Order: sequence, then C-alpha cells, then structure tokens
Amino acid sequence: MFNTEFLNSIIKAYDVRGLVESQITPDFAFVLGGAYARFLQEEREPSTIIIGEDMRPSSPMLADAFSDGATSQGLDVIRIGLASTDMLYFAAGKLNMPGAMFTASHNPAAYNGVKLCKSGAVPIGQDSGLHRIKQLILEGLPIANRPVGKESNRDLLAEYVDFLIGLFPEIEGENSKQRKLKVVIDAGNGMAGHTAPAVMSRLNVEIIPMYFELDGNFPNHEANPIDPKNLVDLQKRVLKEKADLGLAFDGDADRCFLIDEKGSLVNPSALTALIAVRELKRKPGSTIIYNLISSKAVPEVILEHGGKPLRSRVGHSFIKKMMADSGAIFGGEHSGHFYFADFWRADSGMLAALYALTELASGKSSLSNLLKPFNRYVASGEINSEVSDVPAAIEAILAEYKGFEVDELDGITLTGPKYWFNVRASNTEPLLRLNVEGDTEAQMIKARDALLAIIRAKR
Repeated sequence: MFNTEFLNSIIKAYDVRGLVESQITPDFAFVLGGAYARFLQEEREPSTIIIGEDMRPSSPMLADAFSDGATSQGLDVIRIGLASTDMLYFAAGKLNMPGAMFTASHNPAAYNGVKLCKSGAVPIGQDSGLHRIKQLILEGLPIANRPVGKESNRDLLAEYVDFLIGLFPEIEGENSKQRKLKVVIDAGNGMAGHTAPAVMSRLNVEIIPMYFELDGNFPNHEANPIDPKNLVDLQKRVLKEKADLGLAFDGDADRCFLIDEKGSLVNPSALTALIAVRELKRKPGSTIIYNLISSKAVPEVILEHGGKPLRSRVGHSFIKKMMADSGAIFGGEHSGHFYFADFWRADSGMLAALYALTELASGKSSLSNLLKPFNRYVASGEINSEVSDVPAAIEAILAEYKGFEVDELDGITLTGPKYWFNVRASNTEPLLRLNVEGDTEAQMIKARDALLAIIRAKR
C-alpha cells in the first residue's frame, strides 16, 4: 500500500511527519500503529501503549486510527487525550510503557505526525526503531494470532503537574518565601494552553496569558518560537506589562524560549548554563551534556562549577543516549530542547521554564542580570542556505580555513583564535546550516559574511 519512496518522504530522523490530506492519513496511521505494535513485540516491550494527541483538528482521527492498528495486533491502548509531548514522555516514564504522541510540533496547520518512544520514554529514532518500523510497513500487516487489544482512557494532567511541582517545592503556593514574579506566557494556541494553566496555578506567580485557546489552525502566529517574527507579540507584551520575563512555547510545548524584562530573547545556551549551575549545586561533580552548536561559554561554566562537560551531536536521540551512557544529569541543546535525568532523560519545555522561574524568584536580580555571566560571546544564530553541491561547499570552506582546528563530530566545526563555526548538512533538504560565534560582534559578523559568501557561491 505504501512504497519506499513515500515512507522515506515522511519518516524523518526522529519522528514521522507530513501533510495531513496527502501523507499522514487515517489509513497510514492505522498501518503505522500496527507496525509499531509489531516492532514493540519484537523488542519485548510491554503490551500496553500510551497515546497522546495535540490540538490539531486532525489529531483525534489519526490517534483513533493508530489505536485501531495497534489493538489489531493485540496490544492494549491507554488514551490520555490532549497532551503536550513532555506529558506523553511523563506518562511513558511514570507508567513504564511505550508511547505515541500525535503532533507536528512547530509545523504549520496543514501538517501532522507522530513521535514514538519505548517504555521509560526511551526515544525511537531512525537508527533505534524507525527504520525497522518502515520495513514492517513495507512487509504489510499480518492477521494477528492473538485477541484484539482493548482501549481505555486515563487523565494524567494532575499527576504530570504534581510531578513537576514536586521538583520545585520552594516556589509553590502563595506562602512561598520567594518573590512573586509577573510572567507573560505565549502558548501560540498550542498545547501549553492546556498544561501551563494547570502548572502555573500552583506557583507563586502572576500569569498574563497570550493565545491560550487551543487552535491547531494557529490564528495568531505559527507556534514556532525559533522564528523571531513569532516572538514579537510576546516581546511587546512583556515590556507593556513590565513583566519579569516571558515564556514562548512551541506547538507541542516540548520547547520553551525565554524573553527577559527588556524584551530581548534569552540565548538558549545561557539558559543551558543557568540550569547546569543549579544542577551542579544539587549534584556536585556531575556530567552535563551540551550540543556542539551551543556557546563555548557552556562548557566553560560547567568546568568553573566543578562539572564535567560532554559534547554531543545535534539531535535528541544522540543526547538521550549519551545521557544514559554517561550518567549525565542534564543536557541542553541550543535549539531550545532541555533534557533532565529526573524526567527519564526526556525533554520538557515546562521543566526548563520552572528552573528559570525558581532561580529568578530566589533573588532580587532581573533576568538579564542573572544571565550576564553566561552571555560571554556573540552568536549568529542558525543560518540556512540552499546549496546545489553540499560536498563542494564543505571542501571550499576547509580549503579557505586551513589553519583552523577541525572537528567532524557533526558536519564540520572549525575553531580559530577569535571565533568558531559549525557547518552541517540537513538530513532532509539540500541545505547547509551555519552557526558562528565570535569573541566580539564585529568578529562574528566578519566571519559569518565570509562563510556565507563561500557557501552561497555553490547554489
């Protein structure tokens, strides 16, 4: 029914994602649910799975079809209904069962997809299961030699909130000894509109909500805070309300970006460093993971506070595996994903927000002053360029920067005396992704422009 070319177009490195009307259809979701069930049986995983769904109009029907496919192969299903992705990870960790989350994260309304994990919230990526699931789809679903599974419903929102709040008792309730913060939250009409009110109502904070209405058509702006235009409304509101900070979540609320009291975007690397310092106070000498496009301030801060920095490739499956192998207590990605050993090594935008809120409320400093020690360098942000000949562009860069230290952990990272940069090819598109960080803004800009000239000459 589904050929290799079609499956390759929608089964990505870390999830399954595509257009609802032509790719991610109920028929496909049924077959995917059945193949996922067969994969779990091969892996000797528990025989009950958890299914969550976001607010997109297509999510309920896709989750229904996926559940039918899984139960047709003999698995039982627990439906948790509306959920953020980190709430699905909580369920998979707490109940120790595999899980499937129907969401297209920050993608526009026409898209949907599914993120899969094993029991304990262990991620399923291309190399850890998605390739095998693709093979099983191509083989076709057999008639299961076992009774059809049962479907049940369970509301886990209150348990999810209790778990998160339990990690930060000092900021809970009106009797908290910490100062009360004014916080603007932009849910982008995504799943934070469901989870944020439940979490924040338990804290000693004044919340100013923006776009909390669940609407998978995203009438106000795309739920993609990595794009600066989607932060403009929040930045204006923070300044207008004289708020202590702003929080912007993506569509499935597994990522969170911060706006400081001046209306400026907080560098995710600075937030990584802030959380790392807090975690190292709690568990001195621990390992902290950061990805290779994070600021070089991150490993510096980790070392200064007695921790062990460990560098990772970009991508949640790599970081989660490194956390498991190394015993790391925390991992941060410059893309706004933050991973916690106390949360089954899964990523949670809400948990990252709680770290920032608690640390800010514990003193009298503003957020911008709190983060000053971690903003040591100037970064370009990730710049994508379409390139017709990716290998030729890489070779041209290496030829131009012969005196630089070269690292090939993920693409190429070249380090010189005043700046460093990373160039990585996209897994799915003819793109090169460039990140540059300089000791000063002038050094960063000069390096950025020179590199873009080389890259874009290969269009």
